[in-house]
Amino acid sequence: MSDAAKKFMYVNRRAPYGTVYALEGLEVVLIGAAFDQDVCMAFIDDGVFQLKKGQDTKDSNMKNFSPTYRALGDYEVTKLYVDKESLEQRGLGEDDLMDLTYEDEDDDYNEKPSIRIVSRDELADLMEQQDVILNY
Repeated sequence: MSDAAKKFMYVNRRAPYGTVYALEGLEVVLIGAAFDQDVCMAFIDDGVFQLKKGQDTKDSNMKNFSPTYRALGDYEVTKLYVDKESLEQRGLGEDDLMDLTYEDEDDDYNEKPSIRIVSRDELADLMEQQDVILNY
């Protein structure tokens, strides 16, 4: 099976700033998608903060890379799974997340949401369907 035929899930477990993991994970996703990999992303634990609206990094001396998530749809990365329990444990809900969409070419290019809130059981089922899981 070629890499292009395999399903890749990138699991994001860490907060967006303070380490290089979140940014590097996003860069690897974009690279993989550019090479036609079937890519999806999961956000678990503090990784849910990566998709939080209104990120402000000016006091941290780190570049705010959160606008890059808006490019995912252009790379056909349209499945972003967010663990519902992780959101709730951090006092967040769906309204706290960025509005990320993609144009569905199979539906007359209508914009559709990329983010899907899923339970831990649903996420476990999705992980079972992947060929490769990479953790960041």
